[in-house]
Amino acid sequence: MTALILQILPTLERTGAAKQLALLTAGLPRQEFEVHLCALHGGGPWESELRRRGVPMTVLKKRRPWDPRTLWHFKRLLERLRPQIVHSWQAPTNAYMLAAQGLSRFRPAAWVAGYRGIEPAASGLEMRIQRQVGRCSQRLATNSRGVQDFYTREGLPAEKFHIIPNGVAPPAESATTRRQLLAELGLGEDSRLIGMVGRLLLQKRIKDAIWAADLLKVIRMNAHLLILGDGPHRRRLEIFRDQVRIGDLVHFLGPRGDVDRFLPHFDLLFSTSACEGQSNPILEAMAAGVPVVASDVPGTRDLVVPDQTGFLVPLGDRAAFARFAHGLLEDRDLARRLGQSARQRAFRLFRVETMVQNYVQLYRELLAVAGEKSDRYAAS
Repeated sequence: MTALILQILPTLERTGAAKQLALLTAGLPRQEFEVHLCALHGGGPWESELRRRGVPMTVLKKRRPWDPRTLWHFKRLLERLRPQIVHSWQAPTNAYMLAAQGLSRFRPAAWVAGYRGIEPAASGLEMRIQRQVGRCSQRLATNSRGVQDFYTREGLPAEKFHIIPNGVAPPAESATTRRQLLAELGLGEDSRLIGMVGRLLLQKRIKDAIWAADLLKVIRMNAHLLILGDGPHRRRLEIFRDQVRIGDLVHFLGPRGDVDRFLPHFDLLFSTSACEGQSNPILEAMAAGVPVVASDVPGTRDLVVPDQTGFLVPLGDRAAFARFAHGLLEDRDLARRLGQSARQRAFRLFRVETMVQNYVQLYRELLAVAGEKSDRYAAS
């Protein structure tokens, strides 16, 4: 008999959590686990992909941060499906699961509450809710020590945390040659490419990367910053780029479903973020053999080994980003050596199969504990 797992996400847009869930869903043994996916609001690119794979799902179309209508529909879904395990992947879904349990008599055999990133701007009320989540759930799953440390400092129980690093799959071979990509972008054949991938949010500090590109421009005129992604700060960033007169070297390419086509042709990857759980773009760049220059922040430290797979720089140090980028663009042997080391580290420590197996083991342990409790209750 298979165990039903209800997986809950805020959205199926191009987020790191959605990608990890998709990888996990594809790898779970079907003879042992059945999955139903619930997205609180909207769908996104991953919705069509997961439906194509035959994953049952419910999209609740949440209208505002706290939506009683969504909570009611989620409670009814929980009572209809009666899953053995509920796995809520992020703080907002944890809050909805906590509220639904308060309204319903149904309790799953186990609840795994997930934390995928650091939330330094969370309000006092939001943290009180998460502390209650910590008390009511059976496990707290996270992807890095940095995230665990942040939430334990906020009062969540350290003994419940279970760290399962993100997984990365081998990159698909790009059907596009570098020459073709450069022609598509309207760039000269001597152009060097610095990549950035992700949501254009304030905490990603994309301005730092644009400043670094402007500093790099003083030394070399063929280094192009390619920004793949979209978000609420895109227009502001485009205005900033134009104000510093670097529109010829900084290119906003929008949301892309073909990042794998670009990755092998990046000469390096920038990650200027102020906070990360565990960056999927960094992992994917490493798997593609691309050296990384990144902010020295928790989560990222688990991935990038200074002078071995890339470089870590103090948060906001734009000159350091430009300096390390120039060094990698000048020294192709260094870039190749760091890229090869990054690829080896990615597949030694962060294989998608390892991530899936770690979750399988966690789910099995929780079901076994629940079964033992049920047996003791029946015997008493």
